[in-house]
Amino acid sequence: MQQADLGLNLSTKRTRKREFLAQMSAVVPWADLVSLIAAYAPEGKRGRPPFEVETMLRIHFMQQWFTLSDPAMEEALHDVPLFREFARLGWDQRLPDESTILRFRHLLEKHKLAEQILATVNDMLVARGLLLKAGTVVDATLISAPSSTKNQSGERDPQMHQSKKGNQWYFGMKAHIGVDAESGLVHTVRGTAGNVNDVVEANSLLHGQESVVFADAGYQGADKRPDAKDDVTWNIAMRPGKRRALDVEDEADQCIEQAERLKASVRAKGEHPFRVIKRQFGHVKVRYRGLVKNTAQLKTLFALSNLWQVRKKLLPLYGPVRLKSMAMA
Repeated sequence: MQQADLGLNLSTKRTRKREFLAQMSAVVPWADLVSLIAAYAPEGKRGRPPFEVETMLRIHFMQQWFTLSDPAMEEALHDVPLFREFARLGWDQRLPDESTILRFRHLLEKHKLAEQILATVNDMLVARGLLLKAGTVVDATLISAPSSTKNQSGERDPQMHQSKKGNQWYFGMKAHIGVDAESGLVHTVRGTAGNVNDVVEANSLLHGQESVVFADAGYQGADKRPDAKDDVTWNIAMRPGKRRALDVEDEADQCIEQAERLKASVRAKGEHPFRVIKRQFGHVKVRYRGLVKNTAQLKTLFALSNLWQVRKKLLPLYGPVRLKSMAMA
């Protein structure tokens, strides 16, 4: 699409949003993802021809990056030329309405394609040598959900629960992730109610090829659970109270403190994906009711966060000319 096709977008300034979309357009493996989804997409033998799968996928990803609901995404396509540009929709073309956007999301949910999107992205990253499988960091975070009962059903989401962190109570769900200890990229995602203890999901976050796992103090006992694997070494942080009791003058305790700092430096990689989806993508509250829909969204978000984290390593593979054409096309 050419700038003249949009008519109103005469600016050539490379804004942060334009730069972001240009970079993501370059690093997302569109062909592989379109091939994955196209097998389930309707052919549209009657009525208006359906939109291209890639167009709908680009719109779906923009919803994740900019926290847009279906109606808000429809309005943005009408109001923001850059979004139409990214979706490869011309100024004189019809635009998807919120029902079309909703049906595409339902298609992904029905066939559990979010999990396959994460797997497809990670397969590409493994092939590029960016995702290794020697060690895993496990971690979890709370995602808030509306606690109000002022809705159609008159009750809170029954699949969300309260959880206490420190002295603060939260209502919502938990996102549990398994992260590559070397690169900090997410390979496994699980969604549970907010009151599920972290250690319960610990062993389900392993891909089976790692030999060592790093976790914070909340995962004490993970190596002794019935689903624990014998050939995996767990490096779990010491409980804060015991660590504070270490004698800084004692040589043995100094060695323990140094070991704890080393473990903490590895565990920090498990927190970075949460920062990306919460701060970069703005996902701080659940959008849907129920764990299935929200967990599917989390898998898509973490697939996109993986690409965002390694974009600077992937971009040289495409070259500056291609990146420019994607940004300004």
